[in-house]
Amino acid sequence: MNLGHANVVLVQRIVAILVPGSSPIRRFKEEAKKAGKLVDVTHGRKCRSLVLTDSGHLFLSSVQVDTLSQRLGATAGEGMEWDKEKMPSVL
Repeated sequence: MNLGHANVVLVQRIVAILVPGSSPIRRFKEEAKKAGKLVDVTHGRKCRSLVLTDSGHLFLSSVQVDTLSQRLGATAGEGMEWDKEKMPSVL
């Protein structure tokens, strides 16, 4: 799935698409940064969404959450199943 600016992530690795701004999300972002698992693909633009992967990496994107959700739905289709054993552990 395209996160913007020619940056892509595998759909099968995505666990959640988050809205930035709330205090818990900001703390989560700081924890990912400290752990070396924060990837900024905004290219200097405003962060409009965060994408969490099953490896625990957190991608900052300048693309709106709704747009990424539509891309995810179009890419994954209805038959996609999540493997609960592959969910990331807490950072």
